[in-house]
Amino acid sequence: MNQKRNTLAVLVDNEAGVLSRVARLFSGKGYNIESLAVGTTDDPAISRITIEVMADEKQLRLLSNQLRKLICVHSVKALLPEHAIRRELVLIKVLAGESERRNEIIQIANIFRASIIDVSKSSLTLALIGDENKAEAIQNLLTEFGILELVRTGMVALERGQYTIDEQTKEKGEFDYGKNVL
Repeated sequence: MNQKRNTLAVLVDNEAGVLSRVARLFSGKGYNIESLAVGTTDDPAISRITIEVMADEKQLRLLSNQLRKLICVHSVKALLPEHAIRRELVLIKVLAGESERRNEIIQIANIFRASIIDVSKSSLTLALIGDENKAEAIQNLLTEFGILELVRTGMVALERGQYTIDEQTKEKGEFDYGKNVL
């Protein structure tokens, strides 16, 4: 099997229990959700779930079709990597008691365009927005200083250009997806 990381964008009713139903569908089929992010859209009655899962094309099609069968689901779209913008927020609290260590951490933060969002006598907290490679790279560099806490939001994603998950807002011919759209 040629499994790879796939990103699904799912529009659902913004109601209690919906996320649980979606997650149960994945676990019931034996899939691990690699990343999950949920939030309301511009319509307060609708939430958008971004799910990343390891699957081949046939498995992804099956999962997409199963999601569409749930009453609470309005739309499901597999986002092609070459036409998607993917980002996550990472917060990292690092031990930084001495000024020399603090300066080194600030230099690393600047290189990665991370923001220093909290300072105490013994620690610095950084916020980083990027893909998993950027997050892992800064984490590897900061490990030697002593990471006190680290939290990741999970990946969120949107299609580039005027494409949206809502088929009615699409411009014809902006991107030619051909048969790759699930």
